[in-house]
Amino acid sequence: MLRLKGILMIVIGAMLWGMTGSITEWVLANTELSVPFILTIRMIIAGSSILAYLAMKKQDIFTVVKTPYWRNQLILFSILGMVGLQFTFTMAIQTSNAVVATLLQFSAPIFVVLYVSFHHKKWPPRYQILGIFGTLAGLFLLLTNGSMSSLLVSTEALLWGIAVGLTFAFYTLYPSRLMKEWSVLTIVGWSMLFGGIMLGLVNRVWLSKEWTTITQPKMLLIMAILIFFGTLAFLLFLGSMNYISAVETSILSSVEPLTVMVISVIWFDTMLQNVQLTGAMIMLIFVTWLSTGDKKASVEPKTVKQNNT
Repeated sequence: MLRLKGILMIVIGAMLWGMTGSITEWVLANTELSVPFILTIRMIIAGSSILAYLAMKKQDIFTVVKTPYWRNQLILFSILGMVGLQFTFTMAIQTSNAVVATLLQFSAPIFVVLYVSFHHKKWPPRYQILGIFGTLAGLFLLLTNGSMSSLLVSTEALLWGIAVGLTFAFYTLYPSRLMKEWSVLTIVGWSMLFGGIMLGLVNRVWLSKEWTTITQPKMLLIMAILIFFGTLAFLLFLGSMNYISAVETSILSSVEPLTVMVISVIWFDTMLQNVQLTGAMIMLIFVTWLSTGDKKASVEPKTVKQNNT
């Protein structure tokens, strides 16, 4: 039952994250709001709300930031994990679209597998090697439509997509010790608050002219939706790692691009070309194979979790 709970959490979380990707694409295309401004507001409000809720529930939210050992880990996770994932993902959307950005994110399981193999100082199992090459083949078709001479996304979008994969892998693997010592809500709350404050300071958000745009009633509603569904997605994603392995978490989030594709077709009338669609399906098949292709892998979740503590 606990494993089923973890699976449901990551699937629902991935769907919600996919929805926020499509909404973010619309905001970036139809307003003057910038990526740093959107993320600063989103993370500060979400982080503050979570911590306020925990404080009202009389839960201890300050010990983790008062203890240097845990505070240092939390700050690193805030910068490279929380801000890193949200910023690279949103920039990938801005330089391409939500569908492509979401699919580029699926290079993450490759980095997760490589890290776990390096950590154990042994080659990945054959089924994982097959999964990696299959995923890369699908990614090639997605980005080139099958032509060696053409790249259907800009170099900038491709680089942001690779960055998404790396930060997603870090976001998946790094916080396991924090999750076991402290509650998911506490870690997500502080990491969002820290990340939002740092991003706001770097971009001097208080001087931005975008405040006029965001205070319009329609934009207030859209931002409220982004904050609520985005925060819930992060909570479900991190919470799922208490019940399933990091590799499985990355794989099961493959429902996310399917959600984005459906929304993009209905809302933006955006559709991948046939070869690109084939590549996307190949990617999803092989990242799934990464976790289900070998029955011997059934012992892997415990091994991964023990070595992430």
